[in-house]
Amino acid sequence: MPLPDPLTRHPIPGWKGTAFLRAIVDHPLIEVGDYSYYDDSRGPEHFVARCVRYHFDFVGDRLIIEKFVAIAQGAQFVMNGANHPMGGFSTYPFGMFGIAGAPDYKTTKTGFRGDMRIGNDVWIGREAVIMPGVTIGDGAIIGTRAQVAKDVPPYAVVVGNPGRVVKMRFPPEIVAALLDIRWWDWDADRIARNIAAITAADIDALRGAV
Repeated sequence: MPLPDPLTRHPIPGWKGTAFLRAIVDHPLIEVGDYSYYDDSRGPEHFVARCVRYHFDFVGDRLIIEKFVAIAQGAQFVMNGANHPMGGFSTYPFGMFGIAGAPDYKTTKTGFRGDMRIGNDVWIGREAVIMPGVTIGDGAIIGTRAQVAKDVPPYAVVVGNPGRVVKMRFPPEIVAALLDIRWWDWDADRIARNIAAITAADIDALRGAV
């Protein structure tokens, strides 16, 4: 069976609580890869308004979500606009109101940490919080209500507040092989032909997939 069109709004027959993000996100500072989805029983079409917080055009940071990312209801992506200047006597964000002399987000100590990147084949649990500038590596799992304030290695499992790596999903040599194979970059027909190998744990079978 072929993969669905990655621009399908509701890819699960009979269920409107899940949407492929490419079909519902239209924002110049948000990039989304094929087949990444958001699930929300209240309506996934509100992903940007409900989940992407403090994302101001004047700050200019990007949210980059790669391919095959699964995002559960209420996950929060906190962008750099949430940070306030901390290098002076006041933390009040005068610059947000265009007041002359206020610190600039990108050139002073306002806590600007750059773009947020979510790698391929990442699973983000319900109500998890990702803080500004964090990179989550390919294949990682972020547990329910985890608060992630620092980068996450590929294929790590993170839980808790503050978020901490509690284990790696696979041994280092398997992680290295998966990052080399990069099945998520295969064309859709090749992925569809090899679902059994992709969803199993036999690295030789995945290496041999054609």
